[in-house]
Amino acid sequence: MAAVPIKVPSVGESVSEGILSRWLKADGAAVKAGEPIFELETDKASQPVPAASSGVLKINVAEGATVAVGDTVGTIDPDGRPAAVAEKPKPAPAAKEAAHAQPNGGASSALSPAVRRLVAEEKVDVSEVEGTGRGGRVTKGDVLTHLADAREATAAAATAPAPSAPPPTAVSRATPGSARETRQRMSGIRQKIAQRLVEAQQTAAILTTFNEADMTRIMELRAKYKETFQKKHGVGLGFMSFFVKAAVEALHAFPAVNGRIDGSDIVLHNAYDIGVAVSTERGLMVPVIRDADKLSFAGIEKAIGAYAAKAREGTIAVSDLQGGTFTITNGGVFGSLLSTPILNPPQSGILGMHSIQKRPVAIDDQVVIRPMMYLALSYDHRIVDGREAVSFLVRIKECVENPERLMLEI
Repeated sequence: MAAVPIKVPSVGESVSEGILSRWLKADGAAVKAGEPIFELETDKASQPVPAASSGVLKINVAEGATVAVGDTVGTIDPDGRPAAVAEKPKPAPAAKEAAHAQPNGGASSALSPAVRRLVAEEKVDVSEVEGTGRGGRVTKGDVLTHLADAREATAAAATAPAPSAPPPTAVSRATPGSARETRQRMSGIRQKIAQRLVEAQQTAAILTTFNEADMTRIMELRAKYKETFQKKHGVGLGFMSFFVKAAVEALHAFPAVNGRIDGSDIVLHNAYDIGVAVSTERGLMVPVIRDADKLSFAGIEKAIGAYAAKAREGTIAVSDLQGGTFTITNGGVFGSLLSTPILNPPQSGILGMHSIQKRPVAIDDQVVIRPMMYLALSYDHRIVDGREAVSFLVRIKECVENPERLMLEI
Protein backbone atom coordinates (compact mmCIF):
# COMPACT_ATOMS: atom_id res chain seq x y z
CA MET A 1 0.00 0.00 0.00
CA ALA A 2 1.35 3.44 -0.95
CA ALA A 3 2.52 5.84 1.73
CA VAL A 4 -0.09 8.42 2.83
CA PRO A 5 1.09 12.06 2.59
CA ILE A 6 0.77 14.23 5.70
CA LYS A 7 -0.56 17.60 4.58
CA VAL A 8 -0.90 20.86 6.50
CA PRO A 9 -4.64 21.25 7.14
CA SER A 10 -6.70 24.39 6.76
CA VAL A 11 -7.32 25.85 10.21
CA GLY A 12 -9.42 28.84 9.22
CA GLU A 13 -10.41 31.06 6.33
CA SER A 14 -7.88 33.75 7.24
CA VAL A 15 -4.91 31.43 7.87
CA SER A 16 -2.78 30.49 4.85
CA GLU A 17 0.44 29.43 6.57
CA GLY A 18 1.93 28.60 9.93
CA ILE A 19 5.02 27.25 11.67
CA LEU A 20 5.55 23.55 12.28
CA SER A 21 6.61 24.19 15.86
CA ARG A 22 7.38 20.61 16.86
CA TRP A 23 6.87 16.97 16.00
CA LEU A 24 5.06 14.98 18.67
CA LYS A 25 6.27 11.66 17.25
CA ALA A 26 9.77 10.65 16.21
CA ASP A 27 10.86 9.86 12.69
CA GLY A 28 10.29 6.13 12.13
CA ALA A 29 7.80 5.80 15.01
CA ALA A 30 4.54 3.91 14.72
CA VAL A 31 1.47 6.16 14.82
CA LYS A 32 -2.25 5.49 15.00
CA ALA A 33 -5.00 7.23 13.07
CA GLY A 34 -6.29 10.22 15.02
CA GLU A 35 -3.17 10.45 17.16
CA PRO A 36 -1.55 13.94 17.27
CA ILE A 37 1.74 13.89 15.37
CA PHE A 38 2.82 17.55 15.09
CA GLU A 39 1.88 21.04 16.29
CA LEU A 40 1.02 23.84 13.88
CA GLU A 41 1.56 27.35 15.24
CA THR A 42 -0.31 30.27 13.64
CA ASP A 43 -0.96 33.86 14.65
CA LYS A 44 -4.06 32.68 16.47
CA ALA A 45 -3.07 29.53 18.36
CA SER A 46 -0.96 26.39 18.47
CA GLN A 47 -2.93 23.37 17.33
CA PRO A 48 -2.05 19.65 17.30
CA VAL A 49 -2.58 17.91 13.95
CA PRO A 50 -3.69 14.26 14.05
CA ALA A 51 -2.55 11.42 11.79
CA ALA A 52 -4.98 10.58 8.99
CA SER A 53 -4.05 6.88 9.06
CA SER A 54 -2.02 4.32 10.98
CA GLY A 55 1.50 3.31 10.03
CA VAL A 56 5.12 4.39 10.30
CA LEU A 57 5.95 8.09 10.30
CA LYS A 58 8.47 9.59 7.88
CA ILE A 59 9.37 13.24 8.61
CA ASN A 60 10.23 15.48 5.65
CA VAL A 61 10.12 18.96 7.23
CA ALA A 62 12.16 20.09 10.23
CA GLU A 63 10.72 21.77 13.29
CA GLY A 64 10.56 25.55 12.99
CA ALA A 65 9.85 25.55 9.27
CA THR A 66 7.16 27.82 7.82
CA VAL A 67 4.60 25.72 5.97
CA ALA A 68 1.60 26.64 3.85
CA VAL A 69 -1.83 25.03 3.94
CA GLY A 70 -1.70 21.96 1.71
CA ASP A 71 2.07 21.43 2.01
CA THR A 72 3.28 17.84 2.53
CA VAL A 73 5.40 17.65 5.68
CA GLY A 74 5.83 13.89 5.86
CA THR A 75 4.28 10.53 5.06
CA ILE A 76 2.76 7.55 6.87
CA ASP A 77 3.59 4.11 5.49
CA PRO A 78 0.78 1.66 6.39
CA ASP A 79 3.06 -1.29 5.66
CA GLY A 80 6.22 0.12 7.23
CA ARG A 81 8.11 -1.32 10.16
CA PRO A 82 8.84 1.05 13.04
CA ALA A 83 12.47 1.77 13.90
CA ALA A 84 13.92 -0.18 16.80
CA VAL A 85 14.76 3.04 18.64
CA ALA A 86 13.11 6.28 17.60
CA GLU A 87 14.24 9.36 19.44
CA LYS A 88 12.41 12.67 19.50
CA PRO A 89 13.55 14.55 16.38
CA LYS A 90 15.51 17.75 16.69
CA PRO A 91 15.50 20.66 14.24
CA ALA A 92 17.81 19.74 11.44
CA PRO A 93 21.14 21.64 11.48
CA ALA A 94 20.61 22.30 7.82
CA ALA A 95 17.52 24.34 8.61
CA LYS A 96 19.58 27.35 9.67
CA GLU A 97 21.87 27.02 6.67
CA ALA A 98 18.88 26.79 4.37
CA ALA A 99 17.39 29.92 5.85
CA HIS A 100 20.58 31.82 5.03
CA ALA A 101 20.78 30.56 1.44
CA GLN A 102 20.35 32.78 -1.61
CA PRO A 103 16.69 33.51 -2.42
CA ASN A 104 17.05 32.12 -5.92
CA GLY A 105 18.57 28.89 -4.66
CA GLY A 106 16.89 25.63 -3.77
CA ALA A 107 16.54 26.74 -0.14
CA SER A 108 14.08 29.53 -0.96
CA SER A 109 11.26 27.21 0.06
CA ALA A 110 12.46 27.67 3.68
CA LEU A 111 11.25 31.27 3.46
CA SER A 112 7.61 32.20 3.87
CA PRO A 113 5.84 33.69 0.82
CA ALA A 114 5.89 37.16 2.41
CA VAL A 115 9.64 36.94 3.04
CA ARG A 116 10.37 35.66 -0.48
CA ARG A 117 8.39 38.54 -1.94
CA LEU A 118 10.19 41.12 0.21
CA VAL A 119 13.61 39.61 -0.60
CA ALA A 120 12.87 39.74 -4.31
CA GLU A 121 11.56 43.32 -4.20
CA GLU A 122 14.50 44.66 -2.17
CA LYS A 123 17.13 42.43 -3.88
CA VAL A 124 18.39 41.18 -0.52
CA ASP A 125 21.13 38.57 -0.19
CA VAL A 126 19.57 36.27 2.40
CA SER A 127 22.98 34.83 3.29
CA GLU A 128 23.76 38.19 4.92
CA VAL A 129 20.57 38.20 7.05
CA GLU A 130 20.66 36.78 10.56
CA GLY A 131 17.62 34.56 11.06
CA THR A 132 15.88 34.72 14.43
CA GLY A 133 13.07 32.27 13.68
CA ARG A 134 12.98 28.69 14.84
CA GLY A 135 15.96 26.75 13.53
CA GLY A 136 17.54 29.97 12.25
CA ARG A 137 14.65 30.67 9.87
CA VAL A 138 14.73 34.14 8.32
CA THR A 139 11.56 36.09 9.09
CA LYS A 140 10.10 39.22 7.53
CA GLY A 141 11.20 41.16 10.59
CA ASP A 142 14.77 39.94 10.10
CA VAL A 143 14.80 41.24 6.51
CA LEU A 144 13.32 44.59 7.52
CA THR A 145 15.90 44.93 10.31
CA HIS A 146 18.67 44.09 7.85
CA LEU A 147 17.40 46.74 5.42
CA ALA A 148 17.12 49.35 8.20
CA ASP A 149 20.67 48.61 9.37
CA ALA A 150 21.96 48.88 5.81
CA ARG A 151 20.25 52.26 5.30
CA GLU A 152 21.54 53.50 8.66
CA ALA A 153 25.09 52.46 7.74
CA THR A 154 24.81 54.20 4.38
CA ALA A 155 23.51 57.40 5.98
CA ALA A 156 26.27 57.30 8.60
CA ALA A 157 28.92 56.90 5.91
CA ALA A 158 27.50 59.83 3.94
CA THR A 159 27.60 62.16 6.95
CA ALA A 160 30.86 60.92 8.46
CA PRO A 161 33.44 63.66 9.27
CA ALA A 162 36.47 64.14 7.06
CA PRO A 163 39.58 62.16 8.05
CA SER A 164 41.21 65.35 9.39
CA ALA A 165 38.38 65.94 11.80
CA PRO A 166 38.83 64.73 15.38
CA PRO A 167 37.29 61.30 15.98
CA PRO A 168 33.97 61.26 17.83
CA THR A 169 33.91 60.27 21.47
CA ALA A 170 33.60 56.51 21.81
CA VAL A 171 30.27 55.32 23.18
CA SER A 172 30.09 52.06 25.08
CA ARG A 173 27.45 49.82 23.58
CA ALA A 174 26.53 46.34 24.72
CA THR A 175 26.82 43.65 22.08
CA PRO A 176 24.22 40.89 21.67
CA GLY A 177 24.66 38.30 24.35
CA SER A 178 26.67 40.57 26.67
CA ALA A 179 25.87 41.10 30.34
CA ARG A 180 24.13 44.40 29.54
CA GLU A 181 21.28 42.87 27.55
CA THR A 182 19.45 39.62 26.89
CA ARG A 183 18.40 38.62 23.40
CA GLN A 184 15.75 36.03 22.68
CA ARG A 185 13.88 34.99 19.58
CA MET A 186 10.29 36.05 19.15
CA SER A 187 7.99 33.05 19.00
CA GLY A 188 6.08 32.51 15.80
CA ILE A 189 2.79 33.43 17.41
CA ARG A 190 4.30 36.62 18.90
CA GLN A 191 5.58 37.65 15.44
CA LYS A 192 2.15 37.05 13.93
CA ILE A 193 0.41 39.01 16.69
CA ALA A 194 2.82 41.91 16.16
CA GLN A 195 2.17 41.85 12.42
CA ARG A 196 -1.61 41.88 12.88
CA LEU A 197 -1.50 44.77 15.37
CA VAL A 198 0.56 46.89 12.99
CA GLU A 199 -1.74 46.01 10.09
CA ALA A 200 -4.76 47.05 12.17
CA GLN A 201 -3.29 50.49 12.80
CA GLN A 202 -2.24 50.94 9.17
CA THR A 203 -5.52 49.75 7.67
CA ALA A 204 -8.33 51.10 9.84
CA ALA A 205 -9.10 54.70 10.83
CA ILE A 206 -8.98 54.02 14.58
CA LEU A 207 -10.41 56.55 17.04
CA THR A 208 -11.18 56.11 20.74
CA THR A 209 -13.93 57.67 22.83
CA PHE A 210 -14.09 57.55 26.64
CA ASN A 211 -16.66 57.55 29.42
CA GLU A 212 -16.92 56.30 32.98
CA ALA A 213 -19.39 54.11 34.83
CA ASP A 214 -20.46 53.94 38.46
CA MET A 215 -20.01 50.28 39.46
CA THR A 216 -22.02 50.56 42.70
CA ARG A 217 -25.10 48.60 41.62
CA ILE A 218 -23.15 45.76 40.01
CA MET A 219 -20.94 45.40 43.06
CA GLU A 220 -23.99 45.36 45.35
CA LEU A 221 -25.68 42.68 43.24
CA ARG A 222 -22.55 40.54 43.16
CA ALA A 223 -22.07 40.83 46.91
CA LYS A 224 -25.70 39.96 47.57
CA TYR A 225 -26.08 36.99 45.21
CA LYS A 226 -22.56 35.63 44.62
CA GLU A 227 -22.91 32.69 47.02
CA THR A 228 -26.37 31.73 45.74
CA PHE A 229 -25.19 32.10 42.14
CA GLN A 230 -22.12 29.93 42.82
CA LYS A 231 -24.17 27.18 44.47
CA LYS A 232 -26.79 27.08 41.73
CA HIS A 233 -24.59 27.37 38.65
CA GLY A 234 -21.22 26.13 39.85
CA VAL A 235 -19.45 29.24 38.61
CA GLY A 236 -18.71 32.68 40.05
CA LEU A 237 -20.56 35.83 39.03
CA GLY A 238 -17.91 38.10 37.54
CA PHE A 239 -17.97 41.57 36.02
CA MET A 240 -17.44 40.30 32.47
CA SER A 241 -20.90 38.75 32.10
CA PHE A 242 -22.47 42.14 32.85
CA PHE A 243 -20.32 43.82 30.22
CA VAL A 244 -20.99 41.12 27.62
CA LYS A 245 -24.72 41.60 28.19
CA ALA A 246 -24.32 45.38 28.02
CA ALA A 247 -22.32 45.08 24.78
CA VAL A 248 -25.05 42.95 23.19
CA GLU A 249 -27.64 45.55 24.17
CA ALA A 250 -25.55 48.38 22.72
CA LEU A 251 -24.80 46.44 19.52
CA HIS A 252 -28.54 45.89 19.03
CA ALA A 253 -29.02 49.66 19.20
CA PHE A 254 -25.99 50.59 17.06
CA PRO A 255 -25.43 47.78 14.52
CA ALA A 256 -22.59 49.56 12.70
CA VAL A 257 -20.30 48.78 15.64
CA ASN A 258 -21.11 45.11 15.05
CA GLY A 259 -20.11 45.37 11.39
CA ARG A 260 -17.00 45.26 9.24
CA ILE A 261 -15.75 46.55 5.90
CA ASP A 262 -15.22 44.03 3.11
CA GLY A 263 -13.73 45.81 0.11
CA SER A 264 -16.30 48.41 -0.89
CA ASP A 265 -19.09 46.70 1.08
CA ILE A 266 -20.28 47.17 4.66
CA VAL A 267 -21.20 43.86 6.30
CA LEU A 268 -23.53 44.09 9.31
CA HIS A 269 -23.58 40.98 11.47
CA ASN A 270 -26.88 39.61 12.69
CA ALA A 271 -25.08 37.41 15.23
CA TYR A 272 -23.52 38.60 18.47
CA ASP A 273 -20.28 36.66 18.80
CA ILE A 274 -18.30 38.48 21.48
CA GLY A 275 -14.56 37.98 21.78
CA VAL A 276 -13.11 38.22 25.29
CA ALA A 277 -9.38 38.94 25.43
CA VAL A 278 -7.39 36.49 27.58
CA SER A 279 -3.73 37.04 28.43
CA THR A 280 -1.53 33.92 28.38
CA GLU A 281 2.18 33.17 28.50
CA ARG A 282 2.04 32.72 24.72
CA GLY A 283 0.49 36.13 24.16
CA LEU A 284 -2.95 37.67 23.93
CA MET A 285 -5.76 35.39 22.74
CA VAL A 286 -9.37 36.33 22.04
CA PRO A 287 -11.74 33.35 22.31
CA VAL A 288 -15.25 34.01 21.06
CA ILE A 289 -18.48 33.56 23.01
CA ARG A 290 -20.91 32.45 20.28
CA ASP A 291 -24.45 33.84 20.21
CA ALA A 292 -23.92 35.76 23.44
CA ASP A 293 -27.36 37.31 23.06
CA LYS A 294 -28.90 33.89 23.68
CA LEU A 295 -26.87 33.06 26.79
CA SER A 296 -27.74 33.68 30.42
CA PHE A 297 -25.32 35.29 32.86
CA ALA A 298 -24.35 31.80 34.02
CA GLY A 299 -23.86 30.61 30.45
CA ILE A 300 -21.52 33.51 29.72
CA GLU A 301 -19.50 32.95 32.90
CA LYS A 302 -19.16 29.22 32.14
CA ALA A 303 -17.99 29.94 28.60
CA ILE A 304 -15.40 32.46 29.82
CA GLY A 305 -14.13 30.04 32.48
CA ALA A 306 -13.80 27.19 29.99
CA TYR A 307 -11.88 29.33 27.50
CA ALA A 308 -9.57 30.70 30.18
CA ALA A 309 -8.71 27.16 31.29
CA LYS A 310 -8.04 26.03 27.71
CA ALA A 311 -5.87 29.07 27.05
CA ARG A 312 -3.75 28.41 30.15
CA GLU A 313 -3.37 24.74 29.23
CA GLY A 314 -2.51 25.54 25.62
CA THR A 315 -5.41 23.48 24.27
CA ILE A 316 -7.45 26.30 22.77
CA ALA A 317 -8.29 25.64 19.11
CA VAL A 318 -8.13 28.06 16.20
CA SER A 319 -11.88 27.62 15.73
CA ASP A 320 -12.36 29.01 19.26
CA LEU A 321 -10.69 32.26 18.20
CA GLN A 322 -12.37 32.92 14.85
CA GLY A 323 -15.53 34.65 13.77
CA GLY A 324 -15.92 37.26 16.51
CA THR A 325 -17.95 40.35 15.65
CA PHE A 326 -16.94 42.54 18.63
CA THR A 327 -14.28 42.34 21.35
CA ILE A 328 -14.03 43.21 25.04
CA THR A 329 -10.67 43.56 26.78
CA ASN A 330 -10.09 44.11 30.48
CA GLY A 331 -6.83 45.87 31.26
CA GLY A 332 -8.17 46.55 34.73
CA VAL A 333 -7.11 43.10 35.93
CA PHE A 334 -3.52 44.31 35.56
CA GLY A 335 -4.18 47.68 37.19
CA SER A 336 -4.72 49.79 34.08
CA LEU A 337 -6.67 52.96 34.85
CA LEU A 338 -7.13 54.05 31.22
CA SER A 339 -6.01 52.79 27.80
CA THR A 340 -6.82 52.91 24.08
CA PRO A 341 -7.44 49.33 22.92
CA ILE A 342 -6.45 48.30 19.39
CA LEU A 343 -9.05 46.85 17.03
CA ASN A 344 -9.13 43.12 16.41
CA PRO A 345 -9.38 43.00 12.56
CA PRO A 346 -11.69 42.86 10.74
CA GLN A 347 -13.93 44.01 13.58
CA SER A 348 -14.95 47.65 13.85
CA GLY A 349 -15.15 48.03 17.62
CA ILE A 350 -13.47 46.99 20.86
CA LEU A 351 -14.52 47.89 24.40
CA GLY A 352 -11.86 48.48 27.03
CA MET A 353 -12.61 47.89 30.71
CA HIS A 354 -10.30 49.25 33.39
CA SER A 355 -9.62 49.04 37.10
CA ILE A 356 -12.28 50.13 39.56
CA GLN A 357 -11.19 53.09 41.64
CA LYS A 358 -13.06 54.95 44.33
CA ARG A 359 -13.36 58.62 43.36
CA PRO A 360 -15.41 61.63 44.43
CA VAL A 361 -18.31 62.29 42.06
CA ALA A 362 -21.23 64.71 42.11
CA ILE A 363 -24.66 63.07 42.48
CA ASP A 364 -27.75 65.21 43.09
CA ASP A 365 -25.48 68.18 43.85
CA GLN A 366 -23.72 66.20 46.55
CA VAL A 367 -20.10 65.01 46.43
CA VAL A 368 -19.97 61.29 47.22
CA ILE A 369 -17.36 58.54 46.93
CA ARG A 370 -18.23 55.88 44.34
CA PRO A 371 -16.40 52.95 42.73
CA MET A 372 -15.80 54.22 39.20
CA MET A 373 -14.47 52.56 36.07
CA TYR A 374 -13.20 54.33 32.98
CA LEU A 375 -14.53 52.85 29.74
CA ALA A 376 -12.94 53.14 26.30
CA LEU A 377 -14.36 52.31 22.88
CA SER A 378 -11.95 52.15 19.97
CA TYR A 379 -13.75 52.07 16.64
CA ASP A 380 -13.14 52.17 12.91
CA HIS A 381 -14.23 55.64 11.80
CA ARG A 382 -14.64 54.39 8.24
CA ILE A 383 -17.83 52.58 9.23
CA VAL A 384 -18.76 54.01 12.65
CA ASP A 385 -19.54 57.73 13.00
CA GLY A 386 -18.58 59.68 16.10
CA ARG A 387 -22.20 60.11 17.16
CA GLU A 388 -22.77 56.35 17.01
CA ALA A 389 -19.57 55.60 18.93
CA VAL A 390 -20.34 58.05 21.71
CA SER A 391 -23.96 56.89 21.93
CA PHE A 392 -22.83 53.26 22.00
CA LEU A 393 -20.57 53.91 24.98
CA VAL A 394 -23.29 55.89 26.75
CA ARG A 395 -25.59 52.86 26.34
CA ILE A 396 -22.90 50.63 27.88
CA LYS A 397 -22.67 53.06 30.81
CA GLU A 398 -26.47 53.07 31.30
CA CYS A 399 -26.63 49.27 31.28
CA VAL A 400 -23.76 48.90 33.73
CA GLU A 401 -25.18 51.47 36.14
CA ASN A 402 -28.64 49.89 35.93
CA PRO A 403 -27.93 46.12 35.75
CA GLU A 404 -31.53 45.26 36.60
CA ARG A 405 -32.43 46.31 33.05
CA LEU A 406 -30.04 43.70 31.71
CA MET A 407 -31.43 40.96 33.91
CA LEU A 408 -35.02 41.86 33.09
CA GLU A 409 -34.15 42.47 29.42
CA ILE A 410 -35.85 45.88 29.33
